[in-house]
Amino acid sequence: MKKIYFTLLIIGQCVLAQNKTEQDTTKSQELENVFITANRTATLRKETPVAISKLTAKTINEAKATAVYEIINKTPGVLMVNLGNEQHMMSIRQPMTTNAYYLYLEDGLPIRPMGIFNHNALLEINQFNLQSIEVVKGPVSSLYGPEAVGGTINLISLKPPVDPEFKFGVQADNYGYHRFQAAGGATIGKVGFHIAGISSLQENGWMTYSDYNKDNLNARIDYNISPSTRLISNTMYGKYYSDMSGSVNEEAFNNRTYKSTTDFTYRKSDALRTRLTLEHDWNSNSSSYITGYLRDNKLGQNPSYGIKWNQAVNPTTAKGEVNSNNFKSYGAIGQHTQQFNFLNTKLVAGALYDYSPVTYWSYVIDLKANLNPGEAGKQTVDSYEIIAEHPDSKLADYSADIFNTAGYAQLSFNLIEKLIITLGGRYDNMKVDYDNALDLSSGSRVYDKATFKAGANYNPTQFAGFYGNYSQGFAPPGITSIFRTKPGTGGTTGVPAEFYYNLKPADFDNYEIGGWLSFLQNKLNFDYAFYYMEGKNELLSIKLPDNSTDYRSAGETRHKGIEFGASYRPSKQLNIRLGGTYAQHTYIDFKLSDKPSDPVQNLNGKEMPAAPRWSGNSELSYYPEWLPNLRTSVEWQLVGSYYQDQINTVKYDGYNLFNARIGYQWRKIEVYGNVMNLTDKLYAYNVSRSNVANAQPTYTAAAPRTFVFGIQYNLSLKK
Repeated sequence: MKKIYFTLLIIGQCVLAQNKTEQDTTKSQELENVFITANRTATLRKETPVAISKLTAKTINEAKATAVYEIINKTPGVLMVNLGNEQHMMSIRQPMTTNAYYLYLEDGLPIRPMGIFNHNALLEINQFNLQSIEVVKGPVSSLYGPEAVGGTINLISLKPPVDPEFKFGVQADNYGYHRFQAAGGATIGKVGFHIAGISSLQENGWMTYSDYNKDNLNARIDYNISPSTRLISNTMYGKYYSDMSGSVNEEAFNNRTYKSTTDFTYRKSDALRTRLTLEHDWNSNSSSYITGYLRDNKLGQNPSYGIKWNQAVNPTTAKGEVNSNNFKSYGAIGQHTQQFNFLNTKLVAGALYDYSPVTYWSYVIDLKANLNPGEAGKQTVDSYEIIAEHPDSKLADYSADIFNTAGYAQLSFNLIEKLIITLGGRYDNMKVDYDNALDLSSGSRVYDKATFKAGANYNPTQFAGFYGNYSQGFAPPGITSIFRTKPGTGGTTGVPAEFYYNLKPADFDNYEIGGWLSFLQNKLNFDYAFYYMEGKNELLSIKLPDNSTDYRSAGETRHKGIEFGASYRPSKQLNIRLGGTYAQHTYIDFKLSDKPSDPVQNLNGKEMPAAPRWSGNSELSYYPEWLPNLRTSVEWQLVGSYYQDQINTVKYDGYNLFNARIGYQWRKIEVYGNVMNLTDKLYAYNVSRSNVANAQPTYTAAAPRTFVFGIQYNLSLKK
């Protein structure tokens, strides 16, 4: 079987459209910009009936980000939440969440297979290998399948340059962070190559027990067999290890005594992804590609979020866990694009097959909780210590074979000259064959779904465009939630959580209208989107009395809001960018228990926690003519107030944050400096609490003012 898949790897893919020449612009939304993600093929913005943004090479290069969230947060309607050491969660048309409602792509291919979502998948990305980033907001399950619900982020890699290029640099900050990075490539005859690597190290940071290291290497080779046929290989390998310092209590947060409560928690990742693409242009109106790919991923952790402490039951003891999730994937995807003269019609159709064997285990560890002095019943934990580990006391222990098959098609055509209609659909089938060691059972689960979308673009002039769409999204429960025992049982029942909570696939219906306006010869650009999305059986993280979380299927939820972005470039020296969103995320029908003593009561009509109504990111950039090659910018990040708990009793005020950047290019040498958290603001990336009386909040503390310095050498040799 493996020989078959490796043979596919030798005849396979790389997404056709992602080898088209990309445009770079300082304007936020131009109707002539070319996008790939929303239609799986190169398409003009004015022909795309969805909310989509592009972060260009210029934006990426000027950000000089230590983590990818610093770049992605420049997108209107997007809040990528930093959890430290490149760990993260996301908020796009959803609250800030770790749930499986976002699809992360690398050159059009999902980083993880269906059913094995991980909210930290982007920590595997090499920031020094990015050409651009495209962000689609709202469901695109009709093209990409499950998990493409709240948003889809496509990280597009650098391609081999025509002329030889080489660059390397170092980056560091005042809290012990260092990164070395290098990249280079060239095209020689019919063969082009590009290699990029980074090595990051954090030591003795502003928060105790927060060290990490990360090494990534990306390599791409393009072989131009003929002017119409190309063979492209792309390989990524990465290793990651991080301490997990966890959250701090309110007193420690307010006093800025960032002392971790643990010195034993960790997260580690070992990831390999490789793919081979064969693409062919049959003629000017017809093209195809086929890709074979392999993923090999190992993720192990002793997570700080897995610590369960219930002061009311026993204030001096707690439980933790150690787990490991390992999978491989063997798959292929093929796609054909055909254009017709009749009504300027374009058809995109494709099919996917993915086989992903996975193993997962988790066991209990006993902890001692050392309390801070204080009033009995209101104390918080000063530190945890491991008392004993129980590898035989399993929370989960299973192996599974996941089979994903899918077929999709999208048709677009000009009904009249300025009106473009887009129709699309996809069918997904995920079959899970499992062996569950907890109850010595085996069996199968099948999750399948057909999803559709319909949209229209109307472009009355070259300075304005409007669109509307209806789209569907869905997400099956991840297998780690299906085969995890009911919380509080200590792993002794052997009965998977699915049988307790009847976990179901989540379904979403999204309605959206939006548009773009351009004034003053493209110096002033504005775009907006109104959306209304209903969810059924939405899988939500429920905060339990012991401060742990669990997944439950909600009855109905509602998500609605407006996203807006604008840019104004009055001269070559000045650029102003504005972006933000106003949103409401509400439980419509979510009732887990009729028992008065249950900490989670009827949540109908309540706002979802960790859901700020306002968020945004804006920036003022200055490129002085009196000193060419100098750039400066000031960035404003806004996160509004939100409820800390599900029962809407306490809010966190949110924050306003400012960052500043400066850089100067002297011949082939670039020097730069960033000041993150310019005003030394005391704030937290996330604040939460359980739903019991007098529950104490926990703060994921953000870094104090941080100075980042770097130097980079860029060499380009013209032939």
